[in-house]
Amino acid sequence: MNLDQLIKGCIKQNRKAQEELYHVYKKTLFVLSLKYCSNDAEAEDNLHDSFVEIFTNIKNYKGNGSFEGWIKRITINKAITRYKQSYVLTAIKDEYFQDDFINENEINLPLDTILSFIQELPHQYRLVFSLYELDDFSHQEIASMLSISENTSKSNLHRAKQILKDKITSKSTFYYSKQKNGK
Repeated sequence: MNLDQLIKGCIKQNRKAQEELYHVYKKTLFVLSLKYCSNDAEAEDNLHDSFVEIFTNIKNYKGNGSFEGWIKRITINKAITRYKQSYVLTAIKDEYFQDDFINENEINLPLDTILSFIQELPHQYRLVFSLYELDDFSHQEIASMLSISENTSKSNLHRAKQILKDKITSKSTFYYSKQKNGK
């Protein structure tokens, strides 16, 4: 089935269409969930909740914009809602400092290691980092989504980058020396 047929089938609550749509997008949405969740289990829960929301509201998709963008937005919003329900957002008072993140040439690590560093960030830092750096949301949009100020978003991003830079630099140096010594 093509995408239009899948969407129409899902609107009619056709289980085969829902299953096929799930298989087409599960990997993409799981990877997206990993950027916002602390671990694989939380990402799987978010993926499940997202598909429930997608299948419940697919009749509201009007065809404006890409379908993939629509389901990604649902997945991101589910992760943010999960975060808001689970944790009290704390306002972090600080101003934004310009900083250089890390030079890509300094990164000698496997992607799964870098992703695990992102997952280890404190919840709000991880959300802000993922929204800003990985999904190109503005600080104004992030502030609105997380009910924080723009300055808090900027501060959270700065702190997330600093934590990641420290971890990547430390681990990359270790990884590089391990490879160099043939271990």
